[in-house]
Amino acid sequence: MPLVAAGRRFDQALAEMFPQYSRSRLSGWIKAGLVLLDGKKAPPRQLLHGGEKVVLEAELETEVEAAPEAMDLDIRFEDDDLLVLDKPPGLVVHPGAGNSAGTLLNALLHHSPKLAELPRGGIVHRLDKDTAGLMVVAKSIAAHTALVAMLSRHDVHRQYEAVVTGTMVAGGTVDQAIGRHQHDRLKQGVREVEDGGKEAITHYRIRERFRAHMVLQCNLETGRTHQIRVHLAHIGHALIGDPLYGNGLRLPRGADQSLIDTLRGFRRQALHAERLAFEHPITGEALDFTSPRPADQEALISALRVDTQAHPDD
Repeated sequence: MPLVAAGRRFDQALAEMFPQYSRSRLSGWIKAGLVLLDGKKAPPRQLLHGGEKVVLEAELETEVEAAPEAMDLDIRFEDDDLLVLDKPPGLVVHPGAGNSAGTLLNALLHHSPKLAELPRGGIVHRLDKDTAGLMVVAKSIAAHTALVAMLSRHDVHRQYEAVVTGTMVAGGTVDQAIGRHQHDRLKQGVREVEDGGKEAITHYRIRERFRAHMVLQCNLETGRTHQIRVHLAHIGHALIGDPLYGNGLRLPRGADQSLIDTLRGFRRQALHAERLAFEHPITGEALDFTSPRPADQEALISALRVDTQAHPDD
């Protein structure tokens, strides 16, 4: 180890030598005796003199145990380090209670078995089951470490289309911390940071107004669980069809049966991850992807537009 490491902690110097691995992974290897300092085990906090010899003997282990399953995936980009895919609504991302199979992770492990060696199978951010759209998945340790850091620094541009209840005059920003709901463990809620909330910022602007609904563009600065759903419900504009945060069926005055049937039949949150843009963590290439609006969301917006055109005075 070079003399410039003199006076540094062992784990700090190791993180600089092997930036493709996370600090927690390297610390775990040190504690397990898989990283030797001058041929011996050493604690992570040991101070260095400079000039020591480091040997890393660790091997990547299986991080996930889900079974691979053949499934059609709409992959928009792929190389040795990452892939970008367009997830359909209704597909669960990670196995869990009641969803041990048939998830995106199962499909990814069939597509690329080496993903089993990465934390969470390379999935660095998620979409809710009934949210459609774009996701990036890491395929290498270096890309995984870099993408997690990029998401933390807000260096990944994520843009969504949301169809919501109610109308407003202009767009804005919701800057409200989010944490686990105090009474319903399935939900998240707006909570003070001092009460367990984590910073959450959503920017939104109006794309199209209807008589009792709107289409919004939402851009995330942070990526908390259910963030857009919680924030929009908090300001009184819940997503159409949202089973957790929705405020019930809202019908414009004099709505015809076609619109009533369309609104009643839309049984997922009307949310679509339509754009994903970021710098490739390994090559530096600028990547920018867009996803076409899902057919059910297109039909929903069309029905609201027809209703508004039929009632120009409302």
